[in-house]
Amino acid sequence: MSISNLFDSGFRKRNQDHFAAIVKVAMSDGVITEDEKAFLDRLAKRLDISEHHFAEILEDYHTRPINPPTSYDKRLERLYDLSRMVYADNELGEKQTVILQRLGVGLGFSPANISYVVDKALKLVDAGVDLDNFIEEIKNMNR
Repeated sequence: MSISNLFDSGFRKRNQDHFAAIVKVAMSDGVITEDEKAFLDRLAKRLDISEHHFAEILEDYHTRPINPPTSYDKRLERLYDLSRMVYADNELGEKQTVILQRLGVGLGFSPANISYVVDKALKLVDAGVDLDNFIEEIKNMNR
């Protein structure tokens, strides 16, 4: 196996694990709504996840690890994706917020601050901010 194949397979695995984390949020209430399904379809294309892997992840999402990115900006991008998933069906359930907090800790955010970060993230997504503004606002939320 060449180095490029190793890199490619590692990159795809991280994308699949990230996708599985988002599926965890979508499944927190036991169902995937039409809006959530549409979001998952768009995200799967963006993350280059095949239909086969998509179906596989839907079956075993709960067994996949959360592989946090090393870059703070990449962690914020993932938090943005996860926060958008919570709002995909326009219903914010307590269970989804708790799962989002757990996933946030899994992404490397401090357990002491995660409730504040998630609260701010959800407010920003609800306000319809784009990714760049989301990152800037989260970075500067304590100023």
